[in-house]
Amino acid sequence: MENELLKKVRKIEIRTKVLSHQIFAGEYHSAFKGRGMAFSEVREYQFGDDVRTMDWNVTARLRSPYIKVFEEEREMTVVLLVDVSSSGIFGTTVRNKKELIAEIAAVLSFSASINNDKVGALFFSSKVEKFIPPKKGRSHLLSILSSLLEFHPQNDGTDISEALRFLTNAIKRKCTAFLLSDLMDVDEKSEPKYEEALKIAVNRHDISVINIFDPRERTLPDLGLVRIRDAETGVENWVDTSSRSVRGYYDKWSTGVYERARRLFNKYKVDCVSISTDQDYVKGLLMLFKNK
Repeated sequence: MENELLKKVRKIEIRTKVLSHQIFAGEYHSAFKGRGMAFSEVREYQFGDDVRTMDWNVTARLRSPYIKVFEEEREMTVVLLVDVSSSGIFGTTVRNKKELIAEIAAVLSFSASINNDKVGALFFSSKVEKFIPPKKGRSHLLSILSSLLEFHPQNDGTDISEALRFLTNAIKRKCTAFLLSDLMDVDEKSEPKYEEALKIAVNRHDISVINIFDPRERTLPDLGLVRIRDAETGVENWVDTSSRSVRGYYDKWSTGVYERARRLFNKYKVDCVSISTDQDYVKGLLMLFKNK
């Protein structure tokens, strides 16, 4: 069992490190470096300096204009918020959502490592299941990846608010956080249940969302009478998928869930990309980076 896990980890490491070096490292650096600026010094104002950086206290004390000088922080902290709820085991293509999330998380981790950033991870279901504090180093990244592949949550449901609140409280300095989830966390009106927590988190951290989904979650196929089980609640029902009205209702509901999530992210200026289990995620991640 342990040997199988090591083989999986090694296989993903080889594939994702190549992608990180050849494709993502430069795009990652361009997208996220320079977001964090650290105070360096105070110096006299020179013609052409941005007046928004004026240090009014020093200016008043010395009776001569002075500005604050900032420099790019040389390292960032990256935190992966990983949805490990039971809906992640669903998949109708070559891989399920959990497997795709693990590979994308690995790419992000190695891209951050190449740029000398610390990487941490937070696994959540309906509660925070595990928190791995940010650190550097290959062994640390492999530990995160191993945990992702073998982790079995104690709870089945999804509570994105819990993850966002934990992030806000646990990481005091501004970090770059990636939320990897199928976003199946809505109320009876199909509205996202995590708006309040998101509103608070985006004021402290730079958050991006990677929405992972399976194509069968967006469109219900005509398979006749099918017994369907909700992986998170355990509720089972017979569904007549041959009914055009049933398929139409489901498609409308599914589309509405993602449209409402999109509107929420746009409202708080959170970048989001949707990636299907039957797609190559390279294009999706590049799109996310270029939108930063």
